[in-house]
Order: sequence, then C-alpha cells, then structure tokens
Amino acid sequence: MTLVSYQPQTQSPSRYQPWSLHQELMHEMNRFFDRVGANDASSGATADWAPGVDIEEYPDRFVLHADVPGVDPASIEVTLEKGVLTLAGSREAEVGKDGAERRRSERPAGRFHRRFTLPDTVDSDAVSASGRNGVLEVVIPKRPQVQPRRIAVNA
Repeated sequence: MTLVSYQPQTQSPSRYQPWSLHQELMHEMNRFFDRVGANDASSGATADWAPGVDIEEYPDRFVLHADVPGVDPASIEVTLEKGVLTLAGSREAEVGKDGAERRRSERPAGRFHRRFTLPDTVDSDAVSASGRNGVLEVVIPKRPQVQPRRIAVNA
C-alpha cells in the first residue's frame, strides 16, 4: 500500500510507505538467523561467518565448491585428518574511505571455518584443491572398490 502525501509548500509529493520499516526489520532478523543457522555443527565455534558450499558426488569422486569471494585462495587452509575435511581462512574487513558513511554492510568479514565428515571410501592421499573467481574447489577422489576374490575349491 502506497500513499501519496502533499506538503503544504511547493515541494514535490513524497511517498509514504508505512510497512517499509517493518520489512527492513524482518529482513535484518532473517539475515541474523541465517548467519546463526550457518554456524551449525559443521562450522567452528570461533567462526565469524561460513561460506556457502555445494557438494557433488560422482562415481569416482566428490567435488566440493565453496563460495569465498574476496579471499586469496593461497591463504585458505584445507586439511584432512581422521576423515574430517576442514576449510579455514579469513576475509579482511574493508576500510571505509575518508568521509564515507557506511549505510549497509552485508558481506561478512573475519574468520570462516567449515568441517565435513567424509566417508571411508575416499582416497585421502589424492585430495586436491584450487581456487578461481572466488570459488574454492576441492576434489576428493574415491578409492577403487575392492572386488571380492573368488577362491576355487579343489576336490
């Protein structure tokens, strides 16, 4: 619902939107709860934010894509220990320009931390990672499945 109010002076009409503050409050609350929800059991307790992740499974490998815009891929720590893959790093906060007033800030800064438990079928020695265009790609090959050996019975 949009109302138009006229000022008594010779100014142009201005729009009055009574629900805009309510919508802005709901948007900010959703952002807060999304951020809290992102720091679930797969993220660290010291993380300031958690990157969004897509995981694809192929017959011979898993591929993990993590959105980390503004983070140097060389500074991201990717570790695999006891079947747990860990992604960690940080994004520095931008310093405001002189005289600039920050009106909105939606890009989180600080440390990020994500952990993923991998199945026993992965080949932990052949995991590789690369970063390009703000996306970290981690390729996790699967071990070739061992086929049961048929044993002949001699009569």
